[in-house]
Amino acid sequence: MKEQENKDVNPHRGETLSSFLEEKGSYEKVSLAAIKNVLAWAIQEEMQKQKLTKMAMAEKMKTSRPQLDRLLDPENTGVTLHTIYKAAEVLGKKIKLELV
Repeated sequence: MKEQENKDVNPHRGETLSSFLEEKGSYEKVSLAAIKNVLAWAIQEEMQKQKLTKMAMAEKMKTSRPQLDRLLDPENTGVTLHTIYKAAEVLGKKIKLELV
């Protein structure tokens, strides 16, 4: 009976998601994707509130539409801080980074 009970126990029970992802070697990838997803969503939401099209946003940022598309692509984590800063500035927002 005890053998059956042990088989039903989740070996990861009690772990945090962070520690589980670290153990599996995917913490960095998942974290970057989550941060970029939230950032892209926030920029798109603010663009909608301000009724800014992608073309108008790119013009105000003094960049190309494809560059803006890369910024708004939740899966593209290779966007520079400079591009993020320019987008925030155009939207009248600030970027706040925190090292914890």
